[in-house]
Order: sequence, then C-alpha cells, then structure tokens
Amino acid sequence: MPIRIASPQEHLKIDKAHFRKVAESVLANEDIDAFEISLAFVDDATSQRVNNQFLKHDYPTDVISFPYSAGKVLQGELVLGVEVALREAAERGHDPQTELSLYVIHGLLHLVGYDDKDPHDRRMMRDRESEHLELLGLPDISSGSEE
Repeated sequence: MPIRIASPQEHLKIDKAHFRKVAESVLANEDIDAFEISLAFVDDATSQRVNNQFLKHDYPTDVISFPYSAGKVLQGELVLGVEVALREAAERGHDPQTELSLYVIHGLLHLVGYDDKDPHDRRMMRDRESEHLELLGLPDISSGSEE
C-alpha cells in the first residue's frame, strides 16, 4: 500500500522516511491494512489557496484532509502547512517535525472517521493523537493544538 509524499516548498527539509513511518504507524494502529495515502507538505500560499477553494477559509491552515475512499481501501490526501508548523513549533517551543507529525496523525484520524466538531469528539480525537505520539516516541503536543 503506497504512501506518496510530495514537498513542493523550501521552508523546511522534509524527512520522508520519518513521515512514512508516522503514517504507517497510525494506519496500523487504527487497523487499516489497505490504503493509498498522499502527503503534500506545502507553503502558506498553497495552504491558503486550498483552504479557501475547498473550505472557504481564506487563511493558511495546519492540515486539510481529503477522503477519496471507495470500497475496502482507505484512500486520501493530506495537505500539510509547513509554515504554519514552523510558527506553531517556535511559539510552543518544540521541533517543527514533531508539529508536522501531529498534523499527519490528525489528518489520518480524520480519514479513518474521527471528527473534532464538538467538544466530546474533539477530546476523543486529542486522546487518540496523544496515544499515537506516544507510540511513535514523540512528545505529547496534542493538547494545545486546535484546528
């Protein structure tokens, strides 16, 4: 099952092996064994354009999930805001790669059916993010992150 990674931005070198490992871990721990996932690490201009085009929000964002699933294979794409991650990581005092790892986890959880529209669902999703960060040996930065 492929995980495709693109990084058409120059603000941060993306460790593709790391993010492939993050995605594979989340999918395995969510009992997903058939998948086709694309991760696109983009700059603010691209993030804002996609966010505005598809969600009518005219600002750059952390992650946008596009579910394409049909049948038994989980298919989807995540558009991940690198510059958003750089600012958030600097403000909160942690590594941008960890921040982006959280975005990958968050986006994949959306693809597998989690939601964060109401407080109860948001708490469930944050708890699951924390569990995935722990499984990956990453610090738990999920509590302060909002979409």
